[in-house]
Amino acid sequence: MTGKKKRNGSLEKTESRDAWIMMVPAITVLLLVAVYPILRTFWLSLHEMVLTDPGTGYPFIGLENYVKIFSDKRALTSIIFTLKFTITTVSLELLIGFTAALIMNKAFRGKGLVRAAILIPWAIPTSVSALMWKFIYNDQYGLFNDILYKFGIIDSYKAWLSTADGAFMALVITDVWKTAPYMALLILAGLQMVSEDLYEAAKIDGANVFQRFRYVTLPSVKSTVLVALLFRTLDAFRVFDLVAVMTGGANGTESVSIYAYNNLMKFLDFGYGSAMAVLIFIIVFIISLLYMRVLGNQITDM
Repeated sequence: MTGKKKRNGSLEKTESRDAWIMMVPAITVLLLVAVYPILRTFWLSLHEMVLTDPGTGYPFIGLENYVKIFSDKRALTSIIFTLKFTITTVSLELLIGFTAALIMNKAFRGKGLVRAAILIPWAIPTSVSALMWKFIYNDQYGLFNDILYKFGIIDSYKAWLSTADGAFMALVITDVWKTAPYMALLILAGLQMVSEDLYEAAKIDGANVFQRFRYVTLPSVKSTVLVALLFRTLDAFRVFDLVAVMTGGANGTESVSIYAYNNLMKFLDFGYGSAMAVLIFIIVFIISLLYMRVLGNQITDM
């Protein structure tokens, strides 16, 4: 018996060692493409590094770049815009995506065609869809103005992207149009895992449609919804290409990513731009931890 335990223990150690050996290439690649850039960016953020003024050298300034962020009105405005954009778009995408998923989960003729069609907006590259919607919002020949004018909602064509409220609305509509299908497909996958027996049992107990949704559907797909929210929240907070193509960050639509890019690539202020990049990483990391904590609790309760 003792010999058998020793053999089992030796086998487990061998398997564990082999597993770590096979993981070495993946860990090495991860360190090179993820960990090193993060550490390098953090190191840059602790220095004053303005490439347009190389004569000053690159002195170590500690956390001054981070302190500067919280006294920089433009940086704070970009953070507020990004949070506002994230909350608005993710909320609308959840509502529309959940509704679409519930519809696609029903049996009806042409369901396969509908599922394929709903993927089209999500499959289009963001830069392409952003350019397409920029044409739609054009104040001279845009389809959006044409429809509103024909229905008498507006009395003249408007330059939607030239005002803060109009540009924000345009960005939200475009993002929701593109990514709500992604939310719908994730939630649909969760809905298809719900057993019909649960609905039948609820019907026998006298539950109506809303009660079945509240007590059967929602608890069953809660983990799926949280995963979908996690992915979409992270994507929305890091929004870059949509804003860059449609507004370029003008009229109060400059996101955190756009502002960090401008400091790095336009102003060549690598120290301050790196601090902005690190701040984005920290916020995204905190959001991920919060979601994973809630998701972990939900899985444990199941």
